[in-house]
Amino acid sequence: MSSMDLEKLKMTGAGRAIAVLTSGGDAQGMNAAVRAVTRMGIYVGAKVYLIYEGGTVIGSARCKAFTTREGRLAAAFNLVKKGITNLCVCGGDGSLTGANIFRNEWSSLLEELVQKGRITDTLAKQHDHLNIVGLVGSIDNDFCGTDMTIGIIDAIMTTAQSHQRTFVLEVMGRHCGYLALVSALASGADWLFIPEAPPQEGWEDRMCARLEGSRIKGSRLNIVIVAEGAIDINGKPISSTYIKDLVVKRLGYDTRVTVLGHVQRGGTPSAFDRILSSKLGVEAVVALLEASPDTPACVIGLSGNHAVRLPLMECVEMTKLVQTAMNEKRFNETIKLRGGSFENNWNIYKLLAFQRPAQSASNFSLAILNVGAPAPGMNAAVRSAVRIALAHGHKVYAVQDGYQGLANGTVYEMEWHKVAGWTGQGGSLLGTKRTLPNKNMEKIVETIAKYNISALLVIGGFEAYEGVLQLFEARSRYDELCIPMCVIPATISNNVPGTDFSLGADTAVNAAMEGCDKIKQSATGTKRRVFVVETMGGYCGYLATSTGIAVGADAAYIYEEPINIHDLKTNVEHLAEKMKKDIQRGLVLRNEKCHENYTTDFIHRLYSSEGKGIFDCRVNVLGHLQQGGAPSPFDRNFGTKLGVRAIQWISERLTENYRQGRVFANSPDTACVLGLNRKVISFMPVTELKAVTDFEHRMPKVQWWFNLRPMLKMLAKYQTSFCEYVPGEIEHVTRRSISIDSGF
Repeated sequence: MSSMDLEKLKMTGAGRAIAVLTSGGDAQGMNAAVRAVTRMGIYVGAKVYLIYEGGTVIGSARCKAFTTREGRLAAAFNLVKKGITNLCVCGGDGSLTGANIFRNEWSSLLEELVQKGRITDTLAKQHDHLNIVGLVGSIDNDFCGTDMTIGIIDAIMTTAQSHQRTFVLEVMGRHCGYLALVSALASGADWLFIPEAPPQEGWEDRMCARLEGSRIKGSRLNIVIVAEGAIDINGKPISSTYIKDLVVKRLGYDTRVTVLGHVQRGGTPSAFDRILSSKLGVEAVVALLEASPDTPACVIGLSGNHAVRLPLMECVEMTKLVQTAMNEKRFNETIKLRGGSFENNWNIYKLLAFQRPAQSASNFSLAILNVGAPAPGMNAAVRSAVRIALAHGHKVYAVQDGYQGLANGTVYEMEWHKVAGWTGQGGSLLGTKRTLPNKNMEKIVETIAKYNISALLVIGGFEAYEGVLQLFEARSRYDELCIPMCVIPATISNNVPGTDFSLGADTAVNAAMEGCDKIKQSATGTKRRVFVVETMGGYCGYLATSTGIAVGADAAYIYEEPINIHDLKTNVEHLAEKMKKDIQRGLVLRNEKCHENYTTDFIHRLYSSEGKGIFDCRVNVLGHLQQGGAPSPFDRNFGTKLGVRAIQWISERLTENYRQGRVFANSPDTACVLGLNRKVISFMPVTELKAVTDFEHRMPKVQWWFNLRPMLKMLAKYQTSFCEYVPGEIEHVTRRSISIDSGF
């Protein structure tokens, strides 16, 4: 369906009834999904029902009655009474499989209700088919086909933050080790037990030797993470208690066990969960209204950063294949069936956990530097890059204070133990500056020559990218710059060309969201109050837009979507109307550089003046709190993976371009930005990116997230055009499709 056809949804939705239920265990983000389905349904003119006790604001339950024919018959009767033939189910694989059985039985259930005289034949004909759309809500991320399920990110956060004084950490995951695996990456765990990869015979000796070796090298804390469904090679359960007793008996260490259990289900959903849920909820309504009797039931999933429609039974069948492979002890296949992201996470964990510095040195040395403002996740990227480079036998230099430090020669050699514990630390432990190379090119070349640096890994924001472009363009003057150069984008502004996501942006959106949540909470006892909140981001509106969706803002002003006095007047009138109803508070976000004249103070004064007698207005500037703090689990893991990928790419380029005792790399594809685009990790030459860059405003000319803007307005109840909305495509779930690593 083209985007223009989407405007016809209002005609399609008029008079339709949609029901929303949450089923199974509760997961963070479900409430945002319910909100999005409800508001999108109302937007298109449908009548929306919430089914209670389907955790969540509407309750979530595992219903034994629904597993019986009688239970489903009662459910069909209740839906028909309300005229409901569109059902959105948010739950795990059991809930979604049950929903599909319900759909397949629908005709026979209506026939039985007619035979029993509970409904008329006319009523049955009016409701002759049931449309089902699923949203996957599970903290285990155990449903095949979608890259990320609602609830997983915040569960990882709770896990990662809870390991500080523990030794053995048991996390949820009876059948799937995803939560344990990503928690191990986020925390730099020493040992990991997951159902998909049982340890071989004799693992007790190897684990104890590993822990003992870590202590000898100066580590004060060891972490063992075990999924609740962990087993050994013979299928025998491995419990956290058994591991604790083993360590106490063998090593005599003071060992503690923490079983997180349902702590992982609690807490505030992360920004990622809220935004994901909003995207999927909106797409679910579109899919329901498009469905016909011949349309198979689908699940709304995530492919990269786009919502897609996945045939429900294909997902269910693939999920069953995983369990079958585990039951038959085909564990290598089990890991592959879990998908490309799971397999890659497992391989990276093994690389970082079990590799050690190479015994023999390579011919290469590389320098790592941070450039631009500090961004959460930088340290995780440095840690994994240093250790993988040392495992390759490379000499690794750390550069303090970015390109300025490279010019000044503030360079020191890195060793394996120096980056211990870096994964969860915020800021930049290397130190970082915004200075560009052009000011100090001669000195930079001297430092590269002095230390015989064979490659550069630059982790940072727009200046990191622009700096490597300057170094590339100076290759014609300096042979010393004919070396591989890789940029890992790291900035809270998410404004580096060549990637959809930059390190640090997820943490910043979370920080901004938490700030806005507290601001809104401060007004719970005050009626008719509007907050104007300023976010960072330079000219790039990603931070303001994403935060706006996560917190349900009434408006988010950004540079990329110019505003005028008419827009401001419309927003004031919208808020004034809102104050007359139930929710008597408002939130307006403003990107720091959205407009030269319509400043935060101007908007505050305008709202205060125009809202006089209707609402009062307060202003908050979030400032650098968006930049600080520990990195989110997403940024820890993303940084870890990007650091590994960067070194693997650099090592390949070094080998390819090593001739006659030196490295000489002068082709465009040897100076690249490492980015995540849709769901593909790619290395884009900086020379190619130059054409798609707005250097004046320091951002890409085209940005994928701009398509989220109509959704933000619709969820804020504006009667906005949805013609720019791009509906999700059908993606079939096959072994090949799940083998692609999403990059998360």
